Amino acid sequence: MNAVMTMIRICAVGAFAFGMVAGWSPEALADEKGEMEIRKDSLTKQLLDDIRQGKIEVEGDHAAVNELVIKRDIPIKYEYISILMRAPNAFGEGPACIVCHGSADPATSYRGLDLSTCQGIINGSTEPPVRKIITPGTNPKRDVLGRMLRNNRMPLGVKFNVPTDSPAIHLVKNWISNGAKNDDHFKKSVLPLFSKPNSFAPDTPACIECHMSNQEPPSFHELNLSTYEGIMLGADSVAKGVNNATKVIVPGNPEESGVFQHLVENRMPPGIDPSSERDHPNTQLLFRWVAQGAKCN
Repeated sequence: MNAVMTMIRICAVGAFAFGMVAGWSPEALADEKGEMEIRKDSLTKQLLDDIRQGKIEVEGDHAAVNELVIKRDIPIKYEYISILMRAPNAFGEGPACIVCHGSADPATSYRGLDLSTCQGIINGSTEPPVRKIITPGTNPKRDVLGRMLRNNRMPLGVKFNVPTDSPAIHLVKNWISNGAKNDDHFKKSVLPLFSKPNSFAPDTPACIECHMSNQEPPSFHELNLSTYEGIMLGADSVAKGVNNATKVIVPGNPEESGVFQHLVENRMPPGIDPSSERDHPNTQLLFRWVAQGAKCN
């Protein structure tokens, strides 16, 4: 049994099994003269009230975690995060995180990243370029940790062992670093890369096969990589509105640009199937721990 199912069942047992032993049911709680009283502000009463009123619909592990934990803002303990970092398949099929990231020593741990301790997670990678992987108290979705657990490397399906320093990737990086201008260099050398198969990895489709307009369908995330205007507009401009579209290019800063990140960052664990659930329940619990301040106690 994996860690998230254990948590779900503990929550469910805590809310219902105790009541069964004590001799009451959700219906009995509606009777103010019942033999047992539950604090009005208790999680158990809130849960049972919501169930009686039909406010909860649980389909699958993700929904259960969302209803039982996240919506009720239950504090996530580092003890649980520690288990996730040590458990195989915690975020998708693959080895435990600490197998590859178990110390701050770059000689024994990739990027000198120590995920075996709370402080190690907060410190981030120690091998130059040193960088944080989370910002305690905020949603880590776009932080390094969030991207590595959710974002598939592009083009979709490219293997993690394909080099990320190819001439084509360097062209994109340098173009962004130099201000992402709509000049002759962009039109002749950069823009055509998004329209050609195998530009960024062998045996991969052209980027515009999936990202060709700002409408979804047919274009994933309403992202148009076929024109300068589409690239600079960004993703989800219809769903979020033009002014709130997710920028995929940050002129002068390739490391913060979604296009470059997707070209060079491999989703973890290495080799994970790109069709694997991006919002795994354990990923959501890890994100909530970070949003709650990434507390170590």
